[in-house]
Amino acid sequence: MKTVLVTGGAGFIGSHLCAELLKRGKYVICLDNFFTGSNRNIQGLIGNKNFEVMRHDIIQPIFLEVDEIYNLACPASPVHYQFDPIKTLLTSTVGMFNMLGIAKRCRAKILQASTSEVYGNAMVHPQPETYWGNVNCLGPRACYDEGKRVAETFMVDYFKENKVNIRLVRIFNTYGPHMAKDDGRVISNFIVQALLNKPLTVYGDGSHTRSFCYVADMVDGFIRMMENREDFIGPVNLGNPEEISIAALAKKIIALAGSSSTIEFRELPEDDPERRNPDISLAKKKLTWQPTTPLESGLKKTIAYFKETL
Repeated sequence: MKTVLVTGGAGFIGSHLCAELLKRGKYVICLDNFFTGSNRNIQGLIGNKNFEVMRHDIIQPIFLEVDEIYNLACPASPVHYQFDPIKTLLTSTVGMFNMLGIAKRCRAKILQASTSEVYGNAMVHPQPETYWGNVNCLGPRACYDEGKRVAETFMVDYFKENKVNIRLVRIFNTYGPHMAKDDGRVISNFIVQALLNKPLTVYGDGSHTRSFCYVADMVDGFIRMMENREDFIGPVNLGNPEEISIAALAKKIIALAGSSSTIEFRELPEDDPERRNPDISLAKKKLTWQPTTPLESGLKKTIAYFKETL
């Protein structure tokens, strides 16, 4: 039985990953400082003899014996990562350094959950892994964008210098149950506002686009990348290539929630990308992976979750 460490394991994606790894017969150590993670997300896993929870911040060193590491620890929504920008930077840099130290000592395989934010306000569409990005290193999103870019550099240099077995994935917009209702992400914002029959706040004129991947598909991509036997370390984009405008998304959620909400337009935040769309041809080729959950189906499941939690 492999021992797998999931940092950020009580978070949105991390909790789903922990559950899936347990189903696959792994011993899972969920490590989280619970800044954005929640006990509620892992409540159904407590009591499983192969599941262990540790409250710890990866900025601080820790000594564990593990076979695999999924490093998901870092606030991922603008509301949370801008709350304490320095802490966000330290999590992506010092925290990455500490996790790579464990991987080196234990000869463990390590997967870093990087982000499409490394592409910034992209000038290329869709974004391939070869694109270097268009990032404002002094802007309000820089603590997250640049922290994740440095984390990628750490990963690759540990691979080159210390032969650490790395895997690098870049996550595009993901949604589903266990999202926090106050995380400021567009889908959680819209669903909560729709269920409360409040106006849905659209930033800009609603023409800018995003592509949304259901969390179960994202977790499947993570595990395929970790278990891939090819000499392929990434980076690889994981996301849904189907684009939708924010205005169209708002209307769809209002309809699915049976809401009487209207749409309210506000000023677009600084450095908010106009388009975000992954080129997943590499994931299809190397991992035989692509998302399979239609947006409407995933939204229905997510709306049902928020109805319960609200």
